[in-house]
Amino acid sequence: MFEFRKTGHRQRQTVLLRAWVAGLFALVCLLLLAGRLWYLQIERYDTLSARAEQNRITIVPVPPRRGQIADRNGAILAQNLRDYTLTVTRAQVRGDIDDMLDRLGELVYLSEGDRRKFKRLYQQSGRYAPVLLRNNLNDIEASWFAIHSYRFPGVSLEARWVRSYPMHESAAHVLGFVGRISEEDQQALEDSGQLGNYRGTQIIGKKGIEKTWEKTLHGRTGIEELEVTAGGRPVRELSRTDPVPGSNLELSLDIGLQRLAEAQFEGRRGALVAIQPHTGEVLAFVSSPSFDPNLFVDGIDVENWRKLNESPDHPLINRPLYGTYPIGSTYKPFVGLAALEMGLRTAKEQIPDPGYFELAGQKFRNAGGAVYGPTDMHRAIVVSSDTYFFSLGAQMDVDALHDFSKRFGFGQITGIDLDGERHGVLPSRDWKRKAYKKPGQQHWYQGETVSVTVGQGYNAFTLLQLAQATAVLANDGVYMKPHLVRRIIDPLTGRFSYPVTGPQYTIDLKPDNLRVIREAMVDVMRKGTARRAFAGAAYQAAGKTGTAQVYSLRGAKYRAHSVDERLRDHALFMAYAPVEDPQIAVALIVENGGWGASVAAPIARSVFDYWLDPARVARRRERMRVEQEARAAQVGPASAAPGWPDAQPAPDDEGTPEPAPLPDEASAPEDGAQEENP
Repeated sequence: MFEFRKTGHRQRQTVLLRAWVAGLFALVCLLLLAGRLWYLQIERYDTLSARAEQNRITIVPVPPRRGQIADRNGAILAQNLRDYTLTVTRAQVRGDIDDMLDRLGELVYLSEGDRRKFKRLYQQSGRYAPVLLRNNLNDIEASWFAIHSYRFPGVSLEARWVRSYPMHESAAHVLGFVGRISEEDQQALEDSGQLGNYRGTQIIGKKGIEKTWEKTLHGRTGIEELEVTAGGRPVRELSRTDPVPGSNLELSLDIGLQRLAEAQFEGRRGALVAIQPHTGEVLAFVSSPSFDPNLFVDGIDVENWRKLNESPDHPLINRPLYGTYPIGSTYKPFVGLAALEMGLRTAKEQIPDPGYFELAGQKFRNAGGAVYGPTDMHRAIVVSSDTYFFSLGAQMDVDALHDFSKRFGFGQITGIDLDGERHGVLPSRDWKRKAYKKPGQQHWYQGETVSVTVGQGYNAFTLLQLAQATAVLANDGVYMKPHLVRRIIDPLTGRFSYPVTGPQYTIDLKPDNLRVIREAMVDVMRKGTARRAFAGAAYQAAGKTGTAQVYSLRGAKYRAHSVDERLRDHALFMAYAPVEDPQIAVALIVENGGWGASVAAPIARSVFDYWLDPARVARRRERMRVEQEARAAQVGPASAAPGWPDAQPAPDDEGTPEPAPLPDEASAPEDGAQEENP
């Protein structure tokens, strides 16, 4: 009995001890929990409440609407259209991506091309970067996906502004195109401190005006503050800072003139630039063949890229800006003016022209073997006597010609508001020393100057340089910076500014010498090499034809029909009109076209006829009057636009030579002439 009571007592003590231990353990846990709660609720309240607020609120960038681009008459060249897209974020996708695409394809049409492009981009993108799957969804497709979107985590339906070029291939090399922001673009934006302004933006200017004026066209990104659920779904908008749309650009191009000029090059390779001499406004800028910039907006497909990139006609090359050519006899008016300014010849001084010029036993012949007899400067320009200018080359110092020609923009960066402009080659002794490494090749020979004076030899200029030089000549030596953006218009206030408001400089030229060259160029149109193309014109133009060799004949007689088409001579022409008050200056080249008089001059005639049509002239004057009134009413002076390139023309040297990008742009010793070795 006693043992039984003793055992029961021990059991009660054990249970009581265990109860005390359990209670103590519970108390310790409770104290730890209370301490933790105190630490989180009191000690770290500010930090954790801010973090919770951040989880509740998300900041969403609102990309701005890109500025529109129009021609001088208001015709839209680049615009923004509303578009529905499907994007995929890898970090949010559940399961196999191919299975997801198959299931999604039952709701929304996905072509094989869409899938291929998506997979390529998907592999290259980060985990949290949205990747475009399909664009241009119609309203039915968009609404159908919205209903079933819960089945596709990671796939988002978005409305966006998409860039569109309604003129398609017309003026494509001017406008350029936009494309998806690449890693290189991101790095460039980060280096310039602009990356924050591109949050939420997927495209950026890649070429042309779209690239050069990117900062102005892009605008400023807005911010939207949203309250979201734990799953990230938006509940309500808390605040919003609206984006600032990009400025609209009004180009100096006349799209009617542009299309007319482009039609003249149908099936041909070549380039044309038309400039208003008094303002420097580019009226037409043709590179043929062209391409459709709409192909690049969301990434060009492999098939179209192969067609453009592998075409022997090189449609992606901006010929007026990047192609360099010998300009043949179109250089002669400038060489003649240089000779007059240097005092090497007088206007009336005659030299014999037996059909060739001989220097050190080498004969340089006139084109076609023509013989002109006693020839002064006026006649030499009108009939395009190579012999006359060959003889000038024997007297002229190449460095002096270099210094004179560079003031007109030859071999220099003009500073036009396009990317990728080339210097070309304006030869000089210093240029040759830098161009060649072997000492024996660095010496300049007088025979090389003979070739240079007729626009051949080492000369390699862009069509833009020839057009600009023609405009400066028409403007009596006043150099206006060539430009394509005429006005920048603020979409919110309607205020506008002008990027170019005055001349860069003026070349000091004697009026009498200018008159000699002008009268000779007028007679080229009246009774010289361009008389047939300009017969019956209602205005008086001044110009010069040119034919430039693609390769040296080495004494052989030129027969176009027996030469490969891409080795035939280039046809060139430069002119301005009307002579008494120049309103347009044109330079053009038809690659491998043959004679400038019969191929290139008629194209310029059609351009002049369009621009100088009395009805169009009257409408332009009325628009100018209205614009001047609006400009006068605008408070404050017009300021230069942000983002305007600061490249300056002429005075610096051209540097090392740049090889021509096209296979048929090689230079040759003389203009349309033949050389005969003793």
